[in-house]
Amino acid sequence: MEELIKYIMGHLADEPEKIVIEKTDDTILVKVPKSDMGKVIGRQGRIAKAIRTIVKSASGGGKPVSIDIVEA
Repeated sequence: MEELIKYIMGHLADEPEKIVIEKTDDTILVKVPKSDMGKVIGRQGRIAKAIRTIVKSASGGGKPVSIDIVEA
């Protein structure tokens, strides 16, 4: 899942090399530079919601995973 998130967010951000992904048991924490936050989250969170939907579908209905996007 981390690779999928990195791929998607890497294409959205201007500085994809600065995106850091950390995984805990049930949460994936994505640290994004301040300059790219708007591009990754989107208007009213639409892009973030779409990313969460894609990851949920790709997980195959297994253990639920939440994605938290924070400023690095």
